[in-house]
Amino acid sequence: MRASVIVVTYNSRSYIAACLRSIEAELGADDELIVVDNGSTDGTAALVRAEFPSARLVAGTNIGYAAGNNQGAQLARGEYLVLLNPDTVVRPGTLVALLAPLAHRIDTALSTARVVHMRRPALINTCGNTMHYTGLTYCRGANRPAGEYAIPAEVDAVSGAAFAIRRAVFEALGGFDERFFMYVEDTDLSLRARLAGYRCVYVPQALVEHDYRPSYSPTKAFYLDRNRHLMLLKNLSRPTYLRMLPGLLLGEAVTWGFLLLRGPRFWGVKPRVYRAIWAERAHIRATRHQRQALGGRPDQALIGRLTYRLDFGQLASRALARAAAVVFHPAFWAARVLMRGRSA
Repeated sequence: MRASVIVVTYNSRSYIAACLRSIEAELGADDELIVVDNGSTDGTAALVRAEFPSARLVAGTNIGYAAGNNQGAQLARGEYLVLLNPDTVVRPGTLVALLAPLAHRIDTALSTARVVHMRRPALINTCGNTMHYTGLTYCRGANRPAGEYAIPAEVDAVSGAAFAIRRAVFEALGGFDERFFMYVEDTDLSLRARLAGYRCVYVPQALVEHDYRPSYSPTKAFYLDRNRHLMLLKNLSRPTYLRMLPGLLLGEAVTWGFLLLRGPRFWGVKPRVYRAIWAERAHIRATRHQRQALGGRPDQALIGRLTYRLDFGQLASRALARAAAVVFHPAFWAARVLMRGRSA
């Protein structure tokens, strides 16, 4: 079997039919479709069961995006896994395009699509993700014209909205970290793959529409920040992490400032994050040892090549974004130079 397409749903009834129809139009005789429903209460599972009988449906409880995809991967029989959000629609030729670079080069393990806004298809949602060396991650090409980013490229991380991965690599890496529950799990998986010596590539010929609706809540802020810290602490060696401390402290200043500006509802997020990280210290130590036992690429070399620039425009008003860039970009650059110098 060639490809196993996995879609994890949660109260997705209003858009899942369009998603699955577009996928079925792409499936070949050697492909399969797996839907993992995370305890929907709106009839999503019943709709999938009735209208898409060829799909393998797993109906359970809300175990999160990471665990849901792991569950789908355990059932998969394909050589490749293709993971899609339920609020996406794939354009013709996307599946073939996503798999092509994985079949072409053994060191290419993940591929990600050109994702455009479903309601504004002339604008990009993401063309893979860009990872700052502090772990802060943002959508590459966000809200740029869809005609841009037309050249394939190696990227820091895939977007969980639409990507493919060789199943053997997914299994060797241990799949998604289920402690993440939601958010940053795609960047964490990408980082682990790159540390193991694999490439993540962006495929512009793979075009996906995403009904992306920006939202921000204290819960989302917590998972984004906690998972960013978990990703760095468990994947990087202690010496590399210590070299990064000046930059990480700058990152804390940025994230603290952003949350304070969001208002009182967000002021308790950071203390909650720090308590959660402390509670995960045993897991962090264990997974760090496991990661280092795999060998692969030196982590300080990989982290040192990541960008020092943040796309503040995705976080704040234009004026505030410009001011933040003037203040923080030189400081982040200097901290990265210091980190590289210490690792020399």
